[in-house]
Formats: sequence, C-alpha cells, structure tokens
Amino acid sequence: MKVRINKWFKVNEIQILALGFIILIMIGAFLLWLPISSRNGTYTNFFDCIFVATSSACVTGLITVDTGTHWSYFGQVVILFLIQIGGLGFMSIATLIALLMGRKITLKERLVIQQSLNSFTIQGLVKMSKYLLIFTFCVQSAGAVLMATQFVPEFGWAKGIYYSIFHSISAFCNAGIDIIGNFRSVTPYSQNPVILLTIAALIVIGGLGFFVWQEIYYFKDTKKLSLHSKIVIVSTVFLIVAGSILMFIFEMDNPKTIGNMSMKGKILSSIFAAVVPRTAGFNSIPTAEMTGPGIFLTMLLMFIGGSPGSTAGGIKTTTAALLIITVISVIKGREDAEVYGRRIRKEIVYRALVVTTLGIGIVMIATIILCMTEKPASLEYILYEVISAFGTVGLTLGLTPDLSVPGKIILSFIMYAGRLGPLTLALSLARKTIPGTIKYPEDKILIG
Repeated sequence: MKVRINKWFKVNEIQILALGFIILIMIGAFLLWLPISSRNGTYTNFFDCIFVATSSACVTGLITVDTGTHWSYFGQVVILFLIQIGGLGFMSIATLIALLMGRKITLKERLVIQQSLNSFTIQGLVKMSKYLLIFTFCVQSAGAVLMATQFVPEFGWAKGIYYSIFHSISAFCNAGIDIIGNFRSVTPYSQNPVILLTIAALIVIGGLGFFVWQEIYYFKDTKKLSLHSKIVIVSTVFLIVAGSILMFIFEMDNPKTIGNMSMKGKILSSIFAAVVPRTAGFNSIPTAEMTGPGIFLTMLLMFIGGSPGSTAGGIKTTTAALLIITVISVIKGREDAEVYGRRIRKEIVYRALVVTTLGIGIVMIATIILCMTEKPASLEYILYEVISAFGTVGLTLGLTPDLSVPGKIILSFIMYAGRLGPLTLALSLARKTIPGTIKYPEDKILIG
C-alpha cells in the first residue's frame, strides 16, 4: 500500500511546473478576494478573482473587472507580482531566492528550470537564470524611465512612476494588463509615439526570448547565430512588417479605428496593432470596431504568438515557421525539412505538428462549449476570445466582462493551457511514457 501511495504522488518535472502555476494562481486569487484588494473594501466575487489571477499569472490580460478602477493599490500590486512571476517563470524567481539564501540547486530543480525556460540542456541553467533576471530588470527599468517622461507630467511623480513601472512590467511580460481605467487600455495614447513604441519594443524584447538575446549580445564575438535564433528573428520581423502593412491596408479607411488619424498616427497604430497580438493585450484602437479582415488578421497573429523560452504564448513563431518550412521542403521533393543549409530532425517536425494540432483542438472545443454557455454572443466574438486566451494575449471584442460563471472557468483553463503550452499540458497529464521498442510493419494511406 505504501508503494502505491508513493507511486501515486510521484511527479515529474513537467507536472511540478503545471502544479506550480496552479498554486501560484490560487494564492493570487485568495489575496485578490480579500477586502483589502478592492477599492471599495468589499469581497470580490471569487470566480472573478480566479479569472484575474489566472490571467495575470499566465500573462494573458483578459479581465472581468477593470484593473484601474476596481482594485486598490494592494490588489494592483498583487496582480503585478503575479505578472512578474508568471512571466519569468516561478522557478526563475525560486532560483534567485535559493541563491540568495546560499542553497544549492538540485538536479531535480534544474530539470524543472529546464522545462520552465524551454531549454535544450540543463548545463548553465542556474547562471542563465541569474542573467535572465538581471536582463529583465534592466529592460523593464529602461522601459519605465521612457514612459515616465509621459506619465509623470500627466499624473505627478508618485503616480506617474507607479504607472510607468506597472505598464513596463506588464508589457515586457507580454501580459497586456493596464491601470488606465474603464477598460480603455492605451487608447488615450493612440497618437503618443513614446508610449506606444516603448510598449511595442518591450513586447518584442520579451517575446523574442532570453536565449536569442544572449546570442545577439555575443554575436560580435562568435559571429554566428544558431538556427533557432535565425528562425525566431526572421519570423518575428516578417510577422511585424507584414502584419503592420496588412493592418494599415485593412483599417486605413475605417473612421472608427485609424481612418481619421494623420498619416503618422495611422502608421504608428498599425505597427502597434501588429505587435500586440504577439502576445500582449494592449490596444490603441477599439478592437470591436475593426474591420473583418483586421479582426481575422489579429486572430491569426494571436494564435501564432511569440517565441519559445520567452514571456509570450501561442503555438510560437518557430512552430509556425517549421510547418511552413516542411511544406516547402515536401513540395520541393525533399525527404527532410531543410533550411539555411541545415536538416531538421523529424521528431521536431512531429512536435510542431502535435503542438499546432492540440492548439487547434483546444480552440475548437472551447469555442463549441462557449457557444452553448454564452448564447447571446456571436461566433466571431467567442472565437476571438478563445484564441486570445489560448495565445495568452488579452485582446477582447468586449465579451470578457459579460462572461457567465461557466464561461469564466472555461477561459481560465484555456489561459492556463496556453501559458503551459498544449504539449506540456498533455505531457503533465500523462502518467508515464511507453518506450518505442516495438516497430510495426509499414503500410500506406492516400493523402490529399
């Protein structure tokens, strides 16, 4: 009996990561539920607390109650800590605390850090965690200083600095939660280049991933980039440039979004609208007023998301790029996926296919369920909300505040699944893996 109990409670590093996020969310929900967290000093609906805590820890940005007007400063600071811990990974924070206490990091903890950072190897992970935290605080500080030049003159020193720090951390961690108030996000600053470009830069920096920035930093010495970094950089630039051009074309004559802006404002808002779906839910134009093509483009960008090992969500840029590379290679008659003179192993291609398939499956199932629980809402609104939750983006067409209790629970789970990643979630639920020692006879089926 004792053996069975030990076997039942034995968890691997992926399951530790999954359970860690659940514990973080529940602690955050309890703190937000306390009267000290609300501005009017009363208890907040616990389902709303769970939803907001999940959205914060999973750096999504969808909210059922307005962050700027509902929560007190204590509640906002709780949300800010959830964003920071959820964005960097709780194991990175735990590593910093352990190092400060002089405790050694065990092999088991290094394996959890590896899963948290989505690293290839466990070598040098502790040192990398330290550099990650230093890099994060430096970038966030720089972003806060830039935004303070705009917020301090408007709100005064104390409130202006607080606003700058909050939005800098939220942007770098790709959370997209704001404290401007009244669900406006950064629409009051739709033509302020300092605010929008700073937030956009923080989103891109956080969405590239620390490993890529590390290689960029040492490029002057090594004179080379890994295949991973090349694909991340090329796909990121392509998505931002193509997304900005298409968003400009789709919305340029729409008076409800950018149609009445100056050319400078149109270009600025188009770039911002192409960056935020990867995956931070700030918006400088009313998302519900966008054209059909603009909304669809946003959904596509949200589903792809950012890059592995970053604060962003989605299926990731490398996954989407690898699928396209595989398609091109097959069309060319190649046996393997090939790019930049390198052959990519089939196991990685299979992994990309599984991640995309699971992502599509999660979105489809959640959309069907929400169509039953949120009957007044249109399919477009529901699908947009689900993709936003899965991609941990936080953009909304306005459905989130009106969700039913079942709808809040469903979207909370989708945000959680999106932050962990569909494949990581599936592996965390698996009791054990079966070694592939048996090979069956080959056979054929018709494709296409």
